[in-house]
Amino acid sequence: MADRPVILLVADAHAQRVEDEFRARYDRDYQVELVRSGAAALDRLRDLVRASSLVAMVAAENRLPDGGAIELLHQVPAVSATARRVALLPTEEYAGALDEMRAAALRRDMDTFVGIPRGARDEEFHVALVELLSEWGWSVARPTVTATDVVAHPGDRTAAAVHDLLERLGVPHRTLAPGDDAARDVLESAGAGAGLPVVRSYDGRILTSATAAAVAEAMYGGHDGIPPGEIADVAVVGAGPAGLAAAVYAASEGLSTVVLERDAIGGQAGSSSMIRNYLGFPRGISGMRLAQRSRVQAGRFGARFYTGRPAVRVEPGPAGEPEHHHVHVDGAQLCARTVVLATGVAYRRLGVPGVDDLVGAGVYYGAASSMAREMADRTVYVVGGGNSAGQAAIHLAKFAGTVTILVRRGGLSETMSDYLVREIEATPTIAVRPRAAVVDGGGDGHLQHLVIEDLDTGERSWALADGLFCLIGARPDCGWLPDGLARDDHGFVLTGRDVPTGSWVDGRPPASLETTLRGVFAVGDVRAGSMKRVASASGEGASVLPLVHAHLAWLREQEYGSTD
Repeated sequence: MADRPVILLVADAHAQRVEDEFRARYDRDYQVELVRSGAAALDRLRDLVRASSLVAMVAAENRLPDGGAIELLHQVPAVSATARRVALLPTEEYAGALDEMRAAALRRDMDTFVGIPRGARDEEFHVALVELLSEWGWSVARPTVTATDVVAHPGDRTAAAVHDLLERLGVPHRTLAPGDDAARDVLESAGAGAGLPVVRSYDGRILTSATAAAVAEAMYGGHDGIPPGEIADVAVVGAGPAGLAAAVYAASEGLSTVVLERDAIGGQAGSSSMIRNYLGFPRGISGMRLAQRSRVQAGRFGARFYTGRPAVRVEPGPAGEPEHHHVHVDGAQLCARTVVLATGVAYRRLGVPGVDDLVGAGVYYGAASSMAREMADRTVYVVGGGNSAGQAAIHLAKFAGTVTILVRRGGLSETMSDYLVREIEATPTIAVRPRAAVVDGGGDGHLQHLVIEDLDTGERSWALADGLFCLIGARPDCGWLPDGLARDDHGFVLTGRDVPTGSWVDGRPPASLETTLRGVFAVGDVRAGSMKRVASASGEGASVLPLVHAHLAWLREQEYGSTD
């Protein structure tokens, strides 16, 4: 295998300019190669794959002696499914080729198209390439540096959960078997008889018998770190897109802000391999990157994050003290004048014992993008018809031999965005099986087969399966909320005019995102009537801030008799 991943350039008339531009920026970390035709590119690509070389990118000039970039890039996934594909447009051809390129990008014949630089320092060109290479490096290539080591026996389900958490947090790490040479130093630091998994974090701390929750707390924990008696302006419960947006806007406006998250920062969206319809990211962004950047952004404004332990109760503070709420987590208490509930939803379980017994051993609830590499050349099933299921299937198809989407409806178009439906249709290794459900399955310690029922005929069939990813509807995480907080029949939090009139105060409903508990707001997927999209969740997280400010002004008026 080559020491450096390969960037394969395919150019003719502008070959020298293209090669010079790529070598000037990427020659240190990548093996940059140039060929001059589509046929030569496919031949070289096959040679690289046979040699087990990692191919990071194929970048092709629009016009080639034996065809065009679109035709070539369309064929690349059949040879190297994970290589990023870029069409290079000379300036003089850009306007004339624009419509064709947009159509090809929608068909997923390529990842993106960019203009060939005409001079030095074309940073927009390199931003496009670096974004693609960054996502490729995280999802395909193993990190060349590590911040955290995990020592565990192969197949350990707890270690797999830790691995998934670290992937979603964007923490470079490696998993080592106890007998590996690199594991010896970690185990010596842990001490004799230490329970596996053993995790050595980026700051040198050692966790024994480590769980995902313990690692999450070690990364951004410190629930006892708020000084006694301190009352934050805002406590955000949940760090998905809605909670992160609320934290960014609250902290940026000078409000003291704390964020609680029981799992990985980013929520369900954080496990999405690629979100392509989020405003401002024309080439898409992975859920992990979006969450990582949002956390850093909120932190720079002063928001404090606490992860690893769930909120278990929220209640008003004692009488006689300035009005605020107590948010209890396991073993600690946070005080805040306002609370923003952004706990999102969890995927429903199949309720099939033979399958649910193998969670973490071939069966996964959620996108589990961290497991995609483990599905190389395997037979994979995805259950669900929403956008998350579509994104998971497309990402898995880059590695798996086959991916089959099982959906209870008659097709995907009723519940999935059109751009994802088109991408699925254009991916030859993905099949869609409508009106189908998993009714049984099993394996010897790991998923090996499924039983699938045709919902129209009742006929059942047996199928080999190495992986099952379930994304089948949502249930809100609201069981810990007090009885006085109104919810709908499905458990989602009611806000504003959706609140029953019997709970209105002085004949007036709560504010638009406010619950039946004054000063407690709900945003994102946990709120009844929300759109269940990343952009809308982020929008609600931002929109709650004027309501928070209004409540804080009301509190000041109650205490001092004036809002001045």
